[in-house]
Amino acid sequence: MDNHRVKKRVAGGPGKIKGRSPRKEALRVPFQPGALVLATLNNPREKYWGAVLALDPSGVSLHGIELSSFDDAANLVAAGEPFSAAVLFFPMHRLERMELDLPEGDLPSLSQRFTTRTGQQPARVLAASRSAGA
Repeated sequence: MDNHRVKKRVAGGPGKIKGRSPRKEALRVPFQPGALVLATLNNPREKYWGAVLALDPSGVSLHGIELSSFDDAANLVAAGEPFSAAVLFFPMHRLERMELDLPEGDLPSLSQRFTTRTGQQPARVLAASRSAGA
């Protein structure tokens, strides 16, 4: 008798589940270090886009930029100009919402827009920016 409720494992390693896409994998364990996110803050209201450095009960550390600077940052990278993102910490009481930077239906994610505009992966650009600032 076949148990339809048990997920079938694929040969090639533990934890590999048949039919699981990278998007579903990101949703299974969200907000890991390196995950690209949109963070909405309150008092004052601000929005940031970037990569999670750490998340714990005290707050979230991001390596990113204010959302209002997104187009300028993408244009700098596309033009080959130096780009630097900030390393930021926001205490949990300011964090109103944090969401993974994923596409919504036909709307591309900010990461996809960044890649289309610059030809570069945002995670690599952010990592290079962080290394240059260290």
